[in-house]
Amino acid sequence: MPEPPPASAARRHVPVLLDRVRALLAPALAVPGAVLLDATVGLGGHAAALLDDHPGLRLVGIDRDPEALAAARTRLRDYAARTVLVHAVFDELPTVLGAQRLSVVDGVLFDLGVSSLQIDETGRGFAYAQDAPLDMRMDQAAERTAADVLNRYPVDDLARVLRNYGDERYARRIARAVAVERERAPFTTSARLVDVIRGAIPAPARRSGGHPAKRVFQALRIEVNGELAALQRAVPIALSSLGIGGRIAVLAYQSLEDRIVKRLLSAGAADRTPPGLPVRLAERAPELRLLTRGAEVADDAEIASNPRAASARLRAAERVRDAG
Repeated sequence: MPEPPPASAARRHVPVLLDRVRALLAPALAVPGAVLLDATVGLGGHAAALLDDHPGLRLVGIDRDPEALAAARTRLRDYAARTVLVHAVFDELPTVLGAQRLSVVDGVLFDLGVSSLQIDETGRGFAYAQDAPLDMRMDQAAERTAADVLNRYPVDDLARVLRNYGDERYARRIARAVAVERERAPFTTSARLVDVIRGAIPAPARRSGGHPAKRVFQALRIEVNGELAALQRAVPIALSSLGIGGRIAVLAYQSLEDRIVKRLLSAGAADRTPPGLPVRLAERAPELRLLTRGAEVADDAEIASNPRAASARLRAAERVRDAG
């Protein structure tokens, strides 16, 4: 009997920038009784390494994708006594932590974007290189699919999604082409959408910048799953949950996510003493210390062995003062 997809996907999964994540979080996770909140546990690759590094570490791992949680549960079975896995979106952190009677954690990890499982499982519709149903839901219990967005959104709204979430230069041309095509028949599969995108983009533009559907698929995925809005809510909650000396590491894979993370971490690391005062006010001192200079990226060797690391951007910070 063939093995279920989640188990095989977990074995194939290679965590991105694993050594740097381990090094950045290590000082916070080495304290006795430390708790790590993995807000996107995915297939459990980072979590397994951190649990292995720190024998006293407890993990609370959450993910919105039940298939990913099943794979993580298999991968982390040797650490089951120290692990709690919860089906939730990461902006539900207060509920998750409250259920575990936790007000403070020592480490937080976000590994954002689409997971290896979601890309590799052909029926999910995340990959533009494979013909599949236009689904793109990270949680299959959610109502809205990518097909719903394509078939129901007015042209102006669809163009806004493609422009804002995909940085798509030809957003309006593509939205109009979609509107014409859906009058003939509703969109149901990815191959037809890819053909429409190719036809809407001028030929010179198709010859550069990668696959012509890449930005559209990113935009649809973000819209379907409400990813950026959830991230805007989740990172401040996670930061407020860190104790003094606690650390957060965030892996982002596209510029919209990275900008949100950069802004929130930079704000926490800023001195908020009003300009003109002769001394820094202790209650306005920075709450965070940035641990990375800008965003760190994978080296050539890692990208060669794990191409999905190519777009990763890693930022990290440490809490140095209680929030005012």
